[in-house]
Amino acid sequence: MNFVALRMLTADRAKYLGLIFAIAFSTFLLQNQTSIFAGIMARTGSQIADVVDADVWVMDPATKYFEETKALKDTDLLRVRGVPGVDYAVRLFKGQPVARTPAGNFSAAIVLGIDDATLVGAPRKMLLGTWERLREPNSIVIDQAGYLLLFPGEPLQLDRTVEMNDHLVRIVGITDASAPFASFPIIHARYTEAVNFLGRERSQMAYVLARPVAGVTPEELTRRIQDATGLKARTTSEFRWDCVQYYLEHTGIPVNFGITIGIALVIGLVVSGQTFYLFTIENLKQFGALKAIGVTNHRLVGMILLQALTAGFVGYALGTGLAATFFEVFSLKIATRGIVLLWQSAVGVAVLMFLVVIAASLLSIRKVLVLEPATVFRG
Repeated sequence: MNFVALRMLTADRAKYLGLIFAIAFSTFLLQNQTSIFAGIMARTGSQIADVVDADVWVMDPATKYFEETKALKDTDLLRVRGVPGVDYAVRLFKGQPVARTPAGNFSAAIVLGIDDATLVGAPRKMLLGTWERLREPNSIVIDQAGYLLLFPGEPLQLDRTVEMNDHLVRIVGITDASAPFASFPIIHARYTEAVNFLGRERSQMAYVLARPVAGVTPEELTRRIQDATGLKARTTSEFRWDCVQYYLEHTGIPVNFGITIGIALVIGLVVSGQTFYLFTIENLKQFGALKAIGVTNHRLVGMILLQALTAGFVGYALGTGLAATFFEVFSLKIATRGIVLLWQSAVGVAVLMFLVVIAASLLSIRKVLVLEPATVFRG
């Protein structure tokens, strides 16, 4: 009977291919949009994750996410250092000046000024050069995407010059930094030099980076810092989620992706459900004939579910293959690096499409169950 069910499914090639296409397109769209959405949200805190030698971020209480900074006072650094359980605490500058090349190319850049003495917060994933060279005067480390933006079509090369707010600096390292939310170059420099790229103000320290002593968890240290100083302290993970939460609440990104995901669900459920139902209607005589020769309702339901699951599996496999190919191609581009097909998305969509094909087969099952075998003999 399983062989008969599959032959019935593939007898009408046009409807069979239409059913497969609807499921494949829905699968591709769902995996594509959910993975891109997750990748974009991960970018909101990518610079936070790149700081591997600090567990706690201290900031002004009004700060909501990484891009929004309110300068701290220099005395705040001393107050944090005085909290019991702090192993070390260093300052971090964040600004967005304009970087210019001798050829005339320019772009706004994300500049992170790290502690002069310890270089805590320096990038670790180096492609060329070393982050230790930041100790040299007038030196910066730039990410690969930023380098290619400022020097398009040119090979990676150290000791090239860039102008930052009338300050001429040298590139001493090129890093593989995580992609930021906005496609700006990511530049690291020593704190005392970075503040000059934007012009000095009364207060310029954006964050304090801290690490707890052995035996004290980052969560416990954040509580101590907040109680002792009144400043806002977040662990690296908490601060990254703060960024995601901010963009979810204050931008149109969730709505835009939600509309596309909703359309994919409608296509998967309505189109595949309608196509499968029409397929069953056209094969009522065959089902009636099977009933007439003694095939039980239980067996007929199994045949319909086999047809639905077969179409769902083939459509899901095809859609997943298309999604994997899409991300494989676009992951090679600098602008879309880091955005990949997530296994969580693939598994979630698999479960969802399983429910879709089961829902699509319910009407067909009901139609067959109430079918009278005598209808097969009516002219």
